[in-house]
Amino acid sequence: MHKIYSRPRIRIPKIIIQSGKRMQNTKTRKMTTIFIILIIAFSTVKLILDAVLPIFDTLCINRAKSIATIISNEQATKVMKEHTYDELFSIEKDDEGNIRMIKSNVIPINEIISDIANKIQVEIDNKGRDQVEIAIR
Repeated sequence: MHKIYSRPRIRIPKIIIQSGKRMQNTKTRKMTTIFIILIIAFSTVKLILDAVLPIFDTLCINRAKSIATIISNEQATKVMKEHTYDELFSIEKDDEGNIRMIKSNVIPINEIISDIANKIQVEIDNKGRDQVEIAIR
């Protein structure tokens, strides 16, 4: 009689509980293995973080500069819409109509500078947090 189908049997080893020195040796091996695995895991995480953090810092700095530039341009445009050239400068001409002197009016210019700085700071304070993402491939 021939076998039509046969497969190898799976042999499960017997679990033997021993006491004494051999059991302590097994526990020591297991603890050592776990310790080595943890050291490798923490080392890997440290290496990855050391590689990613400088990139992340640069991205954050660039994003902050971009936000500050956008806000300062918007606020400067808003404030300057409220003022005219005649407020800021006065032109003196001679009898023939030639320009002799252009005088700047310091007080309105200083008010504009102060107003722009204050509005920029308020807008940055209101901005809150922004997300920066890194694509890891």
